[in-house]
Amino acid sequence: MDDTELLQRIQKLVNEEHHLTQQGEEEGGLSGDEHERMKALEVQLDQCWDLLRQRRARRSAGLNPEEAKVRGESTVEHFLQ
Repeated sequence: MDDTELLQRIQKLVNEEHHLTQQGEEEGGLSGDEHERMKALEVQLDQCWDLLRQRRARRSAGLNPEEAKVRGESTVEHFLQ
């Protein structure tokens, strides 16, 4: 996945997150399944942003950005923001 595809994936996830948030506000909250989906979206977004940062850092350092790897939830969810 190149940077453009990764940014498109991020946008798709953000749009879904916003839709769920809006739906929850209109309906007085999210269902259990919707809460689970929201958590999954947050993890996927963190992984995508992390992968994009890795790719950019590798490129900046003269390394191959294609060697960047998606890190697991336990890693990306413990980053300080």
